[in-house]
Amino acid sequence: MRTLAATAAGSALLFGLSACGAANESANADDSSDSSLSGTLNGAGASSQQSAVDAWKQGFQTANADVTVNYDAIGSGGGREQFIAGGVSFAGSDAYLDDAEVTSAKERCGSDVVTVPVYVSPVAVVYNLDGVDGLQLSPETIGAIFAGDVTKWNDDAIAEDNPDAELPDSTITPVHRGDASGTTENFTAYLDAASGGSWTHGEVEEWPVKGGEAAQQTSGVIQAVSGGQGTIGYADASQAGELSTVAVKVGEEFVAPTPEAAAKVLDAATQVEGRAETDLALEIDRKTEAAGVYPIVLVSYQIACQKYEDAAEAELVKEWLTYVAGSEGQDASAEAAGSAPLSEDFSAKAQAAIDTIS
Repeated sequence: MRTLAATAAGSALLFGLSACGAANESANADDSSDSSLSGTLNGAGASSQQSAVDAWKQGFQTANADVTVNYDAIGSGGGREQFIAGGVSFAGSDAYLDDAEVTSAKERCGSDVVTVPVYVSPVAVVYNLDGVDGLQLSPETIGAIFAGDVTKWNDDAIAEDNPDAELPDSTITPVHRGDASGTTENFTAYLDAASGGSWTHGEVEEWPVKGGEAAQQTSGVIQAVSGGQGTIGYADASQAGELSTVAVKVGEEFVAPTPEAAAKVLDAATQVEGRAETDLALEIDRKTEAAGVYPIVLVSYQIACQKYEDAAEAELVKEWLTYVAGSEGQDASAEAAGSAPLSEDFSAKAQAAIDTIS
């Protein structure tokens, strides 16, 4: 990790937090700021959260002028590694910790782990193909394209989903993440569940198929798709920019990647079994056929310790997460990144976990 050694070597994070009494703590996200809060908070992880984190930093640092929040968008895998190694106070990740990582994180923390969904956004299938707008694809066809089995834009499978489109006889260039990516894990989880067997490579964090074009981080995928012709990739919808996006077949309709359609997925989500009450890792129903639901959704987490040796560090993490998961932070990320705000009920559940940090 490019910053791990330096961070670990200087593991005494510079927290100058003035002590806050319990009476000054707030469980209300809108009142999460405390004028005596100060210090530096370091996090790392998912690049998909970058726009949201920028908005959160601005709001949190404006309310707390003596606080600096640093976030290194190195990807979900890198963020989890740095967190487990003790290099950062919190991680951002598009995938929750697996069982082995939970064990390692508990050893690092000396406590349970606090895992809260803070960013819900559709993962868009983005493409760049002159003369073709409003592309519609079934999950079977998406799986076959990214598996390398559908290689021409005028393939019968694509034509069947787009009877009115003039599809060119040109080669498809799939673009995938070249780094360990929670976005890849969410995307392949959908393909594994919903493609009907056209995707046979499972749910993975690192791209398993040879061929196509690899790009680093979300920005790299967007750049590669934008710079090519006949390209197709996957990325957080908030960063699709001017690229066209695919409407995905769900049941008998095709659904566009909107925040509203993505938010509906959480209604059917279940908490992963066998985890601590503070670990709100979620299992998503990728095969849903419910009307108006967009199933390729990224539920991105922030991950922290329940206990910190440094009380000042604990207070900064707690107040940061309170802001991020509360209504003010959720509204800020919705405006800046087009994410779907957490419901009041789910935000309250997240806050209950955050309140245990000490």
